[in-house]
Amino acid sequence: MRRASGESQKPSADRKFPVQLAFTIPPNYCRVKSPFMSNVSNLVKTIQDIMRKDAGTYGDAQRLEQLGWMFFLKIFDDRETQLELLQDDCRSPLAAHLRWRNWANDAEGITGDALLDFINNTLLPKLKALTGGGRMHTLIRTAFEDANNYMKNGTLMRQVINKINGIDFNASDDRHMFGDIYEKLLKDLQSAGNAGEFYTPRAVTQFIVEQVNPTLDETILDPACGTGGFLVCAIEHLRKQVKTEADERTIQECFSGIEKKHLPHVLCMTNLMLHGIDVPANVRHDNTLARPLRDWSPKERVDVIVTNPPFGGMEEDGIESNYPNEFRTRETADLFLVLIMKLLKAGGRAGLVLPDGTLFGEGVKTRIKEALLTECNLHTIVRLPNGVFNPYTGIRTNLLFFTKGTPTREVWYYEHPYPEGAKSYNKGKPIRIEEFEAERAWWGDEADGFKARVENERAWRVSIDQIRAGNFNLDLKNPHRPDEGPGDVDHLLPEYEKLLAQIGETRAKLKKELSAALSR
Repeated sequence: MRRASGESQKPSADRKFPVQLAFTIPPNYCRVKSPFMSNVSNLVKTIQDIMRKDAGTYGDAQRLEQLGWMFFLKIFDDRETQLELLQDDCRSPLAAHLRWRNWANDAEGITGDALLDFINNTLLPKLKALTGGGRMHTLIRTAFEDANNYMKNGTLMRQVINKINGIDFNASDDRHMFGDIYEKLLKDLQSAGNAGEFYTPRAVTQFIVEQVNPTLDETILDPACGTGGFLVCAIEHLRKQVKTEADERTIQECFSGIEKKHLPHVLCMTNLMLHGIDVPANVRHDNTLARPLRDWSPKERVDVIVTNPPFGGMEEDGIESNYPNEFRTRETADLFLVLIMKLLKAGGRAGLVLPDGTLFGEGVKTRIKEALLTECNLHTIVRLPNGVFNPYTGIRTNLLFFTKGTPTREVWYYEHPYPEGAKSYNKGKPIRIEEFEAERAWWGDEADGFKARVENERAWRVSIDQIRAGNFNLDLKNPHRPDEGPGDVDHLLPEYEKLLAQIGETRAKLKKELSAALSR
C-alpha cells in the first residue's frame, strides 16, 4: 500500500540504500511507440504553456532544466514507494520534509510564495549540500549542484507540479507514456539553442549499439554521454541477454558515462532510472577532456565505447595541453577520438559519430587518423546523408566502427541513402531504424574478416595503401555513383535563401532573449 503523503521516514546512516529494483521498461521499448502519444504531446504542451506564463522562464533551455530536476525527484519518489513495498528495511537518503510525497503530492498543498520560499531556501540548498557518504547521497548531491529554480510564480509552479503528479512511474502504462514524454523533451532540446547538441537520433544510437554488440561480460563507456541515449540503448541490448538475477546486477554496474553540462547530466540520470538503473552513480558530471591523457590508467580501460562526441566546437583554452604535442588541437571531436583510442582495451570495440571535417581534415587531423589506422582496425565507415541532425546542425556526419589492437588493412564504406521519396530529414521526419536494414543484412562478421561483404552501388572498400597515398584522407566518394557535381542552381538558391532566413530568425530570437535577460 502506498504511504500517506504526510507519513515520514527517518534516514539512517547505517543502512545501505537498496540497489536492486524491478523498475524497468520492456527490453524493446526504445523501438516501441506508446499508444498515448497524443496525450503525451498535450501534457508536455500544457506544462510548457504554464511555464511560459512565468516571468522567470524566458527560454526553452531554462524550462527544460527546471522540468529535469522536477521529474528527477518525482521518479525517485515513485521508485522509493515501490522499494518500501518490497523491502521492510528501506531507508531513504532524503530527510522526510525533502521527499516529493511530503511537499508536492497534495494538489491543494503548499503553493504561492510559501512554495517558492520552500524550494529556493530549503529544498534546493539542502539537496546541493546533502550529507552522507552513500552512492545515492552522492548522486543526488551531484544532480542538484547546479540546479536552479527559474520560476517566480508559486501558483504557476503548483500547477506544473500537479501535472507532473498525474504520472505514476510505478504504473506500466504511465512508464510507457513517460518514455514518450522523455523523447518529446529531448526533441525540444533540438530547438533550445546549443542544447540541441545533446540529442542523437534514436535510430543512430540503436544501430551503433547493435553493430558493436556489447555483451554482459564487457564494460561500456560513453565519455560524452549527453542525456544517456547510447547508455540506455546499450542497457536494453544487454537485457536481451539476461537469464539470472546476477545478470541484472551486472547490468547495474557494467557501464559508465561522463557529461560536462548540468542539464543533460540530470536528464541522463533520470533516463537511466526510468530504464531500471537503481543508482546511476556511474555517470559523472565532469569534463572528460580536462583530464591529462597520461593520467588515464590501464585499469580504467573498457571493452566498448559508443558515443557521439560534441563536434563543430572548440574546447576552452589550455585543454589541448592535456594531450601529446602531435595531437594538440581545440577541436572537441578530434580530442575525443584520441581519448577513445587510449581508453579501449586491446580487442576493445568502438562505434561513434564524427563529422566530415575529421575525415578530410589535414595537419593534426592527419596525425590522429594515422594513429587510428595504425593502432586500430577501422573496418567500417557508414556515410550518413545531410540533415540527420537537423535542425541542430546541417553538418554531414559519419558512423565509424573500429577495433583496437590490429592495424587497418582496408576500410569498408557504406553510403546510407535517404528513404524513397525523401530529400532530407527534419524534426517531424527523422531518420528511422528501419532504414538501416540494408546495412544490417550486408554487415557480416568481424571474426571472419567480414568475408561475406560484397561491393554494391552503396558499398565499397579502400585499401590502407590507397589511404596512405592520399595522406590519410578518409573522405572518399562512392566509386559506383557518378559525380553529381555541386548541384542545380535553381535548387541550391532556394536552399541558400532558406538558410539565411533561419539564421535571421535565430539572431532575432537570441536578441530578444538577451534583451529580456538584461531588463530583469
